[in-house]
Amino acid sequence: MAISSSVILSPLNFNFITNNKDISKNLSFLSANPLIFNISSKPTNINKGSSIVLCSYKSGSGLTAEDKRVLRERYGFDPNEYISETKNERIKEGKKQGKGKEVVAEEEAKVPRTTHKLLQVLGGKAKRKKLLSPKGMDVRPMMEVVKGAAFDILQAADGCPASLRPGRWLDLYSGTGSVGIEAISRGCSEAHFVEMDPWVVSNVLRPNLEWTGFLDASVIHPVRVETFLEQADRFAGNGPFDYISVTPPYTQVDYGMLMSKISKSPIVGEDTFIVVEYPLRTDMLDSCGCLVKIKDRRFGRTHLAIYGPKWAQKKRKSEKTLQNTT
Repeated sequence: MAISSSVILSPLNFNFITNNKDISKNLSFLSANPLIFNISSKPTNINKGSSIVLCSYKSGSGLTAEDKRVLRERYGFDPNEYISETKNERIKEGKKQGKGKEVVAEEEAKVPRTTHKLLQVLGGKAKRKKLLSPKGMDVRPMMEVVKGAAFDILQAADGCPASLRPGRWLDLYSGTGSVGIEAISRGCSEAHFVEMDPWVVSNVLRPNLEWTGFLDASVIHPVRVETFLEQADRFAGNGPFDYISVTPPYTQVDYGMLMSKISKSPIVGEDTFIVVEYPLRTDMLDSCGCLVKIKDRRFGRTHLAIYGPKWAQKKRKSEKTLQNTT
């Protein structure tokens, strides 16, 4: 029998018997310290019935985030997955860099995350219902003026100014869920929310869906957007989405790479509409796979780009021509 494990994420206790003497060892490691062990029952030169436990580990001397990333990659884990550090780990790392007092002060200054109700649904059957959002800037919801403009453009481009067609909406970097909730309120039959922060999911997103009565029409994916796009067939299943909203944290994504991944993903079809919120001085291409940019508007330091099928662009051009002639 051979047993092999990768990174150990919790303390490990084990007992083993050697030469008929009970020896108990309790090993407690920091969450990212890898422990590899093998248990062999093959015959050896020692007394019958004994077992050999071979352990190899790196002691808890303090691993940096980069060390942990390398170790996770070595043992088959996604190196980009979030690796949490305890308060003591961060303080020790700060002391090594000569920032001990600053790190301690920062840790002590942290306050519990709380919510408030500043957002609301703008249209449809849940109109004027208030939505929760986190206090602070760790989650930045789409501004209501931008959200309202996006849905007005989508409804007009899709040929139904009063509502959205009953399709499927994908809300990437969903946060509060305000965009996907707006979509269900205005006619979408189903919305998928991709949000990796467990606190936001349990304290903001899910309560908002319950409050608006849209929980049964929703699917929450608590994973990274990159992971969702790579495994879209597994997570989404039923072919391309009718609508996709992309509202990432401005400073944490490369829009060129992100839009490239989206355009190559099976979540996009020939009749998909994509809403992208992006910051000033960001170059957005005129196309996204088979889709073309049908609208680009500026709201202060925020831009809104909407991609859609070519027929929607032709329809919009013909409407403009008709308006100019009249």
